[in-house]
Amino acid sequence: MRFDILTIFPQMFSGPLSESILKRAQQAGLIEIVLRDIRAYATDRHKSTDDYPFGGGAGMVMKPEVLYRALADTLGMLAQVDAEPERLIPLPADHPPILLMSPAGELFNQRLAEELAQHERLVLICGHYEGIDERFRECCVDREISIGDYVLTGGELAAMVVVDAVARLRPGVLAADSTAEESHSDGLLEYPHYTRPALWRGQAVPPVLLSGHHANIARWRREQRLLRTLRRRPELLRQARLTEDDLALLRRSGWEPGTGDVTP
Repeated sequence: MRFDILTIFPQMFSGPLSESILKRAQQAGLIEIVLRDIRAYATDRHKSTDDYPFGGGAGMVMKPEVLYRALADTLGMLAQVDAEPERLIPLPADHPPILLMSPAGELFNQRLAEELAQHERLVLICGHYEGIDERFRECCVDREISIGDYVLTGGELAAMVVVDAVARLRPGVLAADSTAEESHSDGLLEYPHYTRPALWRGQAVPPVLLSGHHANIARWRREQRLLRTLRRRPELLRQARLTEDDLALLRRSGWEPGTGDVTP
């Protein structure tokens, strides 16, 4: 899978995307990350990527032309775009999804990560300042993505989050069963984990995990996922895939189906 990232600060990505699992995935040829410096596509001598907003107001706005040329080069159509500077050249019909990192976008979650992981290529645009020119957004952006209801100084950190969450879902990046029961994989949070020693500073590992009884361990882990979700994120239960046994356990624990709330 290939990630094309358009940014005015490509140096920000050198650490997070070149360590640990993402580093190994790139070395193995499972993913490719291409950084494109938006500033390189500015045509004035100062390499300006932003300008004052029409109508006044605080902050600056990213210019449409420099973004358009950076995207055009990413999609292999820069020569055509530069040959017709007065005309908006339509993007190729088969272009990869073009995602703008924006606090006004749809909330990024595990289901969206799974959806994006089905593509062989994604283009991520990192907004900055007060945002980008609306004309570029309307003509060239397929989806806007937000990683939370807060505002960052730019889209770079959000792009790193999206790349990490999506890349780890690609075949071969992680062990096949590593993502099966983790938090949000099916609407529930993950069960607690324990490792050696079995007794640590007077705190013991739950006996069921030492029993070797796989069915009981699986049942305990499922119950722990349900109870942890109920205590920490009860609203997630409204859309989780629950069995009758799950519902019975949750009712005994004070949950009212359909509300996501715990009864007093």
